[in-house]
Amino acid sequence: MPDIQMRFHRDMLVISEPLNGVLSKAGYDVESGLEMLDLLEEEAVEQALRTQMAAGPQCLCTPTFGITRARLAHARMRDRQRDAAQAAIGLCRPFRPQHLIAEVGSTRLPLDAMSKASLVANRDQYAEAVVAFGPENVDAFLFNGLAGAEDVRCALMGARKECATPVIVSVDVDDQGTLLGRSQTIEDVLAVADDLQADAVGIRTKAAPSDAAAIARRMARASGLPILVQLDVGEPAPRRVAPAEGNPYWHPDTMVAAAELLRAAGVQFLRAAGSATPSYTGALSAATAGLPTVR
Repeated sequence: MPDIQMRFHRDMLVISEPLNGVLSKAGYDVESGLEMLDLLEEEAVEQALRTQMAAGPQCLCTPTFGITRARLAHARMRDRQRDAAQAAIGLCRPFRPQHLIAEVGSTRLPLDAMSKASLVANRDQYAEAVVAFGPENVDAFLFNGLAGAEDVRCALMGARKECATPVIVSVDVDDQGTLLGRSQTIEDVLAVADDLQADAVGIRTKAAPSDAAAIARRMARASGLPILVQLDVGEPAPRRVAPAEGNPYWHPDTMVAAAELLRAAGVQFLRAAGSATPSYTGALSAATAGLPTVR
């Protein structure tokens, strides 16, 4: 796997979609996370990964969003963090992706920005996740769905405590670039990311392509870091001929125009998230294949 840092600000890169949608439709329980499936349903996860890779993404994301110890505890897997992380890597590696990215979701622990104990507890959760994967086994870490600027700080401090592997941090925002459930803006997150030397910064949003592109342009003005945009796909509606309210990505074909707008806005990493299927990833891959980023 080539060094992903050599491609920053150069090549358009598509990240594989979450496996939740495909596995859920196949009848598997994904509500408590995919980590148990990585250990007990290897064939099902392997087949889902094979379908993902056929869609053409350059970056394959491990199915480990709930890998922090706090979240594993809810699935009665508190002591199996390393087993789950290594199982996910073992399932992904045979497909020989250009880049393997370890996904780590927010801890969901209470976070008090004024409490050192709270910050340290969250930081250590992220640090433990990094150790469980083994930084040398992946090209980058994607800390995804982070709760706010302080959560971003904890994730970056935890990662930097253990390794120098590239780190991408991402938060969920509305169509105005405001973090969901908070008064913070994407600029607040970028300030922390720049201060703690993140390697790339991303958003996940249900916003329409034009609004997502407008947020990306703000990000490009506020920081020189590579930008990731995850488009949150609602339930696909193949018979619909126009987007439903709140679901602008009702069909894989909508990814093509969105990719053009986001690339023009300076985005480098693209991902279909939410209920996306490999066809969404395939549309993004086809729309950006061989294209450089726009600086």
